[in-house]
Amino acid sequence: MTNLRKPILLVSVAVIVGVLGFEYLRLLKPAQAREAKAACRGLRPTTPNKAMGPLPARAPDFSAQDHTGKMVSLSDYRGKVVVVRFWGSWCETCKAEQPSLEAFAREMDDQDLIVLAPSSDDSWEPISKKLSGGSHTVVLLDPPGDEAIGPVAAAYGVGKVPETFIIDRQGIVRYYLVNKRDWRSSVTNTCIRSLLDE
Repeated sequence: MTNLRKPILLVSVAVIVGVLGFEYLRLLKPAQAREAKAACRGLRPTTPNKAMGPLPARAPDFSAQDHTGKMVSLSDYRGKVVVVRFWGSWCETCKAEQPSLEAFAREMDDQDLIVLAPSSDDSWEPISKKLSGGSHTVVLLDPPGDEAIGPVAAAYGVGKVPETFIIDRQGIVRYYLVNKRDWRSSVTNTCIRSLLDE
């Protein structure tokens, strides 16, 4: 009888551990979803974008030139999460935000994430001095006309830079950010990771 107690005890412990593990995993996913939802709530604009209205909304496709002269379109990146950040080399706030955006792109290091950075500048000379880019950042030229903002930025309803639009894998603008942001914050990372996991 005593020889039988030990296996029964081990089986009982294994069943209890299995049930507790299953319950933990069952509760973990909703907790992660709640955390992502709360993080993303912080990325919602307080006023609707004038060009798109309330979000979510389809992202206007655009084409702009990269530093090699190649035309790059937003639609080239369908299936990826795209961060479109409008900026200008003359923008002091953009300069202050830039290091955290570059660090964010390096830290995320995900092949399904790309940062498109259309700059409202007349030429590449001032851009190349301000933005190092990187493997996940594609810098684009969006030369302004009569205004300080280029036509791609204007199509997105951008009035002042920096403004950033976060676009999901289906080409839908889910969030947009006015002014600078600390891209290394856990809130931003959690929200964008949730889009990558969709």
